[in-house]
Amino acid sequence: MPLKIKVCGMRHLSNVEELVGLNPDYIGFIFYPKSGRYIGTEIPDEILKIIPSSIQKVGVFVDEPFDSLVEKFYKNKLDFVQLHGEELPQYCQRLKSINIPVIKAFSISPEFDFEVVTPYNNVCIYILFDTAGDSRGGTGVKFNWDKLNQFKGDTPFFLSGGIKPEDVTKIKILKHPKFVAVDVNSGFEVQPGIKDISKLSIFMDGIKKGNNL
Repeated sequence: MPLKIKVCGMRHLSNVEELVGLNPDYIGFIFYPKSGRYIGTEIPDEILKIIPSSIQKVGVFVDEPFDSLVEKFYKNKLDFVQLHGEELPQYCQRLKSINIPVIKAFSISPEFDFEVVTPYNNVCIYILFDTAGDSRGGTGVKFNWDKLNQFKGDTPFFLSGGIKPEDVTKIKILKHPKFVAVDVNSGFEVQPGIKDISKLSIFMDGIKKGNNL
C-alpha cells in the first residue's frame, strides 16, 4: 500500500484550503502554546468547514491535562490526538477506553532504546518517530533512519523529523513492515505555519507513485 501523508502545523485558512486540494491523509493542528505553529485553543470554524471527512484531523498536544485534551478533541472534531510529551501508557489507555485514537510520538536520539515503546503497543493506534531536540517537534533535523531497523514492535509508525521535498527516494527505499506514513512540517514551509503547496504537491505525487523515483 502507498504510504499515507500527514501535513502538520497548519494555521491559515487559505493555506489549508490549498492543502485540502492535494488530498493528504491527515492534517495536523498544534495545540501546544510554545509552538510557532500554535492554532490556539480552537480550530476556526471556517477551517473546519473546508476539511472533508476523507481527511483526518490530528490534534498535537504536549503534556495536556487529560480533561482539557478530551474537551479539545470533541470541540475541534478531531479524529486523532498526537502526544509529544511525557505521557505515560496509562494516559493513552484512558484515551483508548473512551475511544479517542492516539498517535504517540517518540524522540529518537543515537542512544534511544526502542524497548521504551513496548508498553504503548496496545494502547496506541500509531507510533510516531521524530528527531530528539530541544523543542517538541518541528526541529527540521533528521535522525538516522537506519535506527528504525531496531524497532520490533507491532504498532504501525509514522516517520517524522526534517523530511524535505528531495527525500522521496530515501523514504521509498525504507522497507520496514510497520512503516505506514510520513509526517511533514518545517521542511515544506515558507514561514512557520505556511506551507509551500507546490513543493508538497510534487512530494506527495512522488510518495504515492508505485515505483521508486
